[in-house]
Amino acid sequence: EVDSQSLQQALADLKRAFINFFEKRARYPRFKRRKDTRQSFRIPQRVKVEDGRVYIPKIGWIKIRQSQPIDCSTKSATFKCDACGNWFVCLVTEFELPEGEAPKVRLEDVAGGDVGLNTFLTLSNETEIDNPRFSRKASRKLRRTQRRLSRRKEGSRNRAKAKVEVAKVHQDIANKRSHFIHTLSFNLVRNYLALSFESLATCGLAKTKLARSVLDAAWGMFFRACEYKGRWHNRHVVFVGQFFPSTKRCSECGYINEALTLSDREWDCPVCDAHHNRDVNAARNLQLEGFRILVAAGHAETLNACGADVRPRTPGRPR
Repeated sequence: EVDSQSLQQALADLKRAFINFFEKRARYPRFKRRKDTRQSFRIPQRVKVEDGRVYIPKIGWIKIRQSQPIDCSTKSATFKCDACGNWFVCLVTEFELPEGEAPKVRLEDVAGGDVGLNTFLTLSNETEIDNPRFSRKASRKLRRTQRRLSRRKEGSRNRAKAKVEVAKVHQDIANKRSHFIHTLSFNLVRNYLALSFESLATCGLAKTKLARSVLDAAWGMFFRACEYKGRWHNRHVVFVGQFFPSTKRCSECGYINEALTLSDREWDCPVCDAHHNRDVNAARNLQLEGFRILVAAGHAETLNACGADVRPRTPGRPR
């Protein structure tokens, strides 16, 4: 038997899919393929998790490997099966984030970060985080498993086994990338009061000849992780406009080098004779611009003459 609320939720999802289609936010809805190993269903109510077990209506209690405790009431539950044949249950809960006063920051508390392909992230204090390149490192293993899959007969059990092996390689790459991004974003949010990044058009970069490297770096996933973790830990996360010349601008005098190309990793400013590393200079410019945005929003204060006698002193006039 099938739970009635699961069937009702399928109709609600279909309605939402058509609304998104008519409002031009998605393409025309399609049925799930029966051959697709990734299947899912959703139950909005009556799903409980207790003592390492989950209760599913019409099925009963099933043992699970619970990743973290659930303190709030559950709103809905989604059961999904990945390409490797593993089943997961994702619970949606609602809680109120406590409102705290945003901290006042100084320029030293802001960390500018410039993302790239050679180094994943370069901070304004000249700290460099190497790009792990998980997909590139696993390309040889992935190539072997895909070659083995292509040689199997259609519809055979050996082909089904080879398909699972390919899915396991992809899952291993995704797990390593997710662990790296969550660890790095948590360390940044914990060590700095404010973070400043450049808002990149990753969808456009994914259509260039560097698409594989851009998608392997997963900058969008990293920015989202920093943003919501900053909200949890009461930190500022600022995104500078993508047309801000962070790389071409001199962080010492503000001169903009229009002749700078992508192959120039270091350059000298013709005005102040400052020598710049391309990524470090961009990170420092992002730090300054992010601090300026925080000052305009009222989250930072600059040095001023509050309480001082700024009127010029005249002879014979006491201070």
